[in-house]
Amino acid sequence: MEPECDKLIMDSINKNYVDMDEYPVTTELQNRCVNMIAHLFNAPLGESEVAVGVGTVGSSEAIMLAGLAFKRKWQNKRKAEGKPYDKPNIVTGANVQVCWEKFARYFEVELKEVKLREGYYVMDPVKAVEMVDENTICVAAILGSTLNGEFEDVKLLNDLLIKKNKETGWDTPIHVDAASGGFIAPFLYPELEWDFRLPLVKSINVSGHKYGLVYAGIGWVIWRSKEDLPEELIFHINYLGADQPTFTLNFSKGSSQVIAQYYQLIRLGYEGYRNVMENCHENAIVLKEGLEKTGRFNIVSKDNGVPLVAFSLKDNKRHDEFEISEMLRRFGWIVPAYTMPADAQHITVLRVVIREDFSRTLAERLVIDIQKVLHELDTLPAKVNAKLAMAEEE
Repeated sequence: MEPECDKLIMDSINKNYVDMDEYPVTTELQNRCVNMIAHLFNAPLGESEVAVGVGTVGSSEAIMLAGLAFKRKWQNKRKAEGKPYDKPNIVTGANVQVCWEKFARYFEVELKEVKLREGYYVMDPVKAVEMVDENTICVAAILGSTLNGEFEDVKLLNDLLIKKNKETGWDTPIHVDAASGGFIAPFLYPELEWDFRLPLVKSINVSGHKYGLVYAGIGWVIWRSKEDLPEELIFHINYLGADQPTFTLNFSKGSSQVIAQYYQLIRLGYEGYRNVMENCHENAIVLKEGLEKTGRFNIVSKDNGVPLVAFSLKDNKRHDEFEISEMLRRFGWIVPAYTMPADAQHITVLRVVIREDFSRTLAERLVIDIQKVLHELDTLPAKVNAKLAMAEEE
């Protein structure tokens, strides 16, 4: 971040965000951020209406809060109908980030995962809607999969779910986990319908510390309307000087990240964010094309999505992606290698995320270093396990 923002962060490092009476301006800044992000996500707000949302410690806390709101709404509805409410479930793709698994385990919700398949590494909306039953508290779609940066088709999911809800009389909603894509789609793909323009999308989370361009430790969750956040999840405390509503999982936290997010939104504005995202996207394309020219890789990320390049070897019989990852460290690159989740676990992927400070020159240099690693691996004998696999095939 800019030195001015570093100074702001240091100046506010001793402020506890939760003390709204002592530091009222911090609360005001958070509310302004919530409103700006809600407008960015096309929340249906009236002229003087205030958006419903809160700053959190990253997207993990945001997802916990959104999940709890869905669970409580579903339970209240079931109780009112005199139906059992002890077996809630949530439908997601197997490509979800670990915080969804944490939510399910910590808050006793069954996680129903749509399996992936080779060549299709995101949740299939058709299969997801098939899995929905009367106990489904929501379907979680991801705007920017951790594995390959791809945007899931939230529009198709919304349309299919509306149809199913009509047939069954249920009102299963959608949550969009836009941790990575929430600050990308509005600037690069403004026509893409994934947000509150879709009637079933009731809440959205986004990470300020990813493409929100703030240091680690800030996330946001926005609800469509007041009705989507059950009142009983909001606590009112008065022992800090005034009646203060709080609906976060943790209590004390620093004010710095909220102030830093406000600084970035004001400093860069819509145009600034768009320029940063376009630049990241262009550098991702440079890297992708450089890797394609080697003729050795399959690209598993999409051009439209988070600016990252995920790729795997066309032939990994002699040497695999883990060896490339290991050898790139010698050149100062940390490029993670990982296997895909259930039903696509035989695919191993390397992933490079393009940040704001990753320049075109660095992209070109990375391609050169990957070529050096490939050349070196070609001269080395195959790994023991690769030799065994080859022998078995023969």
